[in-house]
Amino acid sequence: MFQQGSTRGGAARRAGLVAALGLGLALTAACGGKDAGSGSSSSSKGGGSWQVGNCGGPDPKQAPDGYRAMGCDESGATFKALEVTSAGILPGSVQCPAGTDLMIRVSVSYGSSKNGSKGGGIPTHTVCGRNLSGDHPGDAGAGGGQLVKGDCVSSSAQEVACATAGHDAFKVLDLVKEKAQCPAGTTEPMELTLSIGRPYDVICAAPA
Repeated sequence: MFQQGSTRGGAARRAGLVAALGLGLALTAACGGKDAGSGSSSSSKGGGSWQVGNCGGPDPKQAPDGYRAMGCDESGATFKALEVTSAGILPGSVQCPAGTDLMIRVSVSYGSSKNGSKGGGIPTHTVCGRNLSGDHPGDAGAGGGQLVKGDCVSSSAQEVACATAGHDAFKVLDLVKEKAQCPAGTTEPMELTLSIGRPYDVICAAPA
């Protein structure tokens, strides 16, 4: 799932640069599988860039999924960047640090869309964000973010919150490439279908 987000800068300056240069930046928050929350946005080249420690929040101009960069002391700020890394072209290839609640894919697009669509372009960076509030679905066992050790999954390998998991839930002991690499205590090595770019193919699990 993807959301929109934008970097900080004046609306008039952004509009002027896009019109003059035909160049816009699209920030897309990415998640998939047991991935983090999502969103997307657009901005001009002069609108700033994401760095660790930057904050962001919903962008009313790109509702309902838009995000933009803003000061951490601004009332609309909802998350802080934990890490800014190169964007991954392949699904699942970007792994954010533990505690990531939101992933934003930053992409650059040339020209403008005739239908006004958002979120396209060439991926350049991924922003791994953590909510400023006390709500952290990306924490191990909480039911959101990317799959990590300590999470819980159903018998069909779908991530679930450990606190509300059913009797068929399993605790993730490790994420590995081959079953032989699973640690002691693994009773349910779940082999996943091939996904190019994902750093693991087996969920090493045991009853939760």
